[in-house]
This record gives sequence, C-alpha cells and structure tokens, in this order.
Amino acid sequence: MITIDIDMDKCQNYGQCVFEAEDIFQLDDDGKIHYTKEVDDDRKEDVENAVDVCPMQAISFTTA
Repeated sequence: MITIDIDMDKCQNYGQCVFEAEDIFQLDDDGKIHYTKEVDDDRKEDVENAVDVCPMQAISFTTA
C-alpha cells in the first residue's frame, strides 16, 4: 500500500498532479486539491510522476 501526503502549506493548487493521476488527485470547483491518501502498490509509477511534476514539491509518499 502507498500512503500519499500533500503538504498543504506548500501546495499552491496548480493541479499538475491531476494530469498524472486524475483518479488519485482532483481539483474541486474552487480549485482546491483533493486526493486519495492510500492507493495500491501498482500505482507507484503514477504517484512518482505526480511527485516529480509538482512545482512546489508538496507531494510525498511512503510504501508499506
């Protein structure tokens, strides 16, 4: 299992992560980011890509 965390103090809601995994990361109607906190291990590449494209480097994850 992958546990995702977004540092909301760093996040500026640019939404680049949404382009990498729109079923994990979403922007609501107000432009605020929402995300699934735990995903299966087979989504690791998508999560890593989201981490890489975040301009604020606000996303981190751990694997269990």
